[in-house]
Amino acid sequence: MATGKNKEKKEEYVRQTGSLKERLGRVKKTRWWRFGIVALIYVLWTLWMGNPLLLLGLLLLADIYLTQFIPWGAWKGWKKGPLRTLMSWIDAIVYALMLVYFLFLFIGQNYQIPSSSLEKSLLTGDFLWVNKVTYGPRVPQTPLHFPLAQNMLPILNCKSYIERPQLDYHRLKGLRNVERMDIVVFNFPAGDTVALKRTNPDYYTLCLENGHDVVNNNKEVFGDIIYRPVDRRDNYVKRCLGLPGETLQIKDGIVYVNGKALPQPKNVQYCYYIETDGTRISDELYDELGVSMDDRELSHLDENGTPLLLPNSYRLPLTAAMKKTLESKPWVKSVLRVQPDQRESLRTYPVGTDYGWTRADYGPVWIPKKGAKVDLTLQNLPLYERCIKNYEGNDLEVKGNQILHIVGTPSIILISFNKDHKLFDGGIRWNRIFKLPNPDKK
Repeated sequence: MATGKNKEKKEEYVRQTGSLKERLGRVKKTRWWRFGIVALIYVLWTLWMGNPLLLLGLLLLADIYLTQFIPWGAWKGWKKGPLRTLMSWIDAIVYALMLVYFLFLFIGQNYQIPSSSLEKSLLTGDFLWVNKVTYGPRVPQTPLHFPLAQNMLPILNCKSYIERPQLDYHRLKGLRNVERMDIVVFNFPAGDTVALKRTNPDYYTLCLENGHDVVNNNKEVFGDIIYRPVDRRDNYVKRCLGLPGETLQIKDGIVYVNGKALPQPKNVQYCYYIETDGTRISDELYDELGVSMDDRELSHLDENGTPLLLPNSYRLPLTAAMKKTLESKPWVKSVLRVQPDQRESLRTYPVGTDYGWTRADYGPVWIPKKGAKVDLTLQNLPLYERCIKNYEGNDLEVKGNQILHIVGTPSIILISFNKDHKLFDGGIRWNRIFKLPNPDKK
């Protein structure tokens, strides 16, 4: 028995010693095949990423599968016992997490619909598989994160990511671009700053309604105020109506693109006030109508979150069929569509700017497209300010009637040309190459 164990240890020692040629000569054919398949997949992934430096990762794969200069599986030679069992579990978990990490990042990911968004196309409680290949997956800007959580770890209630390093935005080539009426999952634009105990409404709306100092100095009610990177912000699911380069507007609840009304979806919902003779809407009728629990809980509040004055009044989102069902009940006195409230103006995007817009009457807004220029004015600046500052990371300052858009600061002079001389006759200022543009500032 001891002889057999000694033989295994000797074979393991031989596998992990010797020159590169000797190590490669001892590799079994099956491991060569496994390395070849993995290497091919890795090369194709590198081409998709468009970063040739990633090919250096082949050296790591070659060592894992072939040369084993790093003793990756040294624990397999340990005596059977709790420590070896623990290492086998850790090994399996690490492989599984790596597989899930790459699967979720570059192929697709599961999402759950947490609220009544997009009723009745998607229902609360629906679990979705979101295909990231269609539009091209986004390379993670926050690469160090736990793959099964968006921004918070359950139970531990802490961040599921490490903020550094942060990578530049880059999206890989997909099968097609976003098209009108597509249902898309995206990161909530106003989710860069979050009050952890009150994530809805967003932080900026909370500050508008309660005051900046109240929100930031009352941790018992609002919790810590934290900043989240772009790809770690909450996921939202909505339907795409306007495309880059188009002008979008909403008039009386009807969406217009470039001045043309879009067809209404079959199950489009509007908010209605329902007045009864005192009869309560039962849970059975709610179920028949298809009203979610979230909407039932909010049914006695107006659009501003204020309790309705009449106890026999309700405010509910209804389709045409749901409205007809309610109107057929003899105890329903009226079903009236909720009219826009001008108090909504400051809470619609851009939050805090009074354009007089509501959710039912909004815009017009021109949607920027790649390569286009926007003429910034003090009037339209609030529409694009968040994109410039919070997404592109630029500094922006308003002085009087002037808008300064600072895109960065020069750090070094690469080369300098003198336009008054020929190229090789004093045209190149050799003494300025790789010089600091501001040598007086240390």
